[in-house]
Amino acid sequence: MIRSELIQKLADENPHLYQRDVEKIVNTIFEEIIEAMARGDRVELRGFGAFSVKKRDQRIGRNPRTGEAVEVEEKHVPFFKTGKLLRDRLNGN
Repeated sequence: MIRSELIQKLADENPHLYQRDVEKIVNTIFEEIIEAMARGDRVELRGFGAFSVKKRDQRIGRNPRTGEAVEVEEKHVPFFKTGKLLRDRLNGN
């Protein structure tokens, strides 16, 4: 499902809301999650999962095409851990 499909589904299920309002709500939720993660905060949506940021240390990697050693800088990457309810639904429990 992509963002526009999510917005359309929510708008269809809530006919009392304008589609532009639903779009604004969805965009606000995503922006808040992004801003919290940018600050290094953890975002937990009970039953769904938790978003956090993990730090990857600087390392020496290899260029797969040439085999040449390449220095990879330290970076922060998003991480998502599924919640118990989501895991159970995916596994048919």
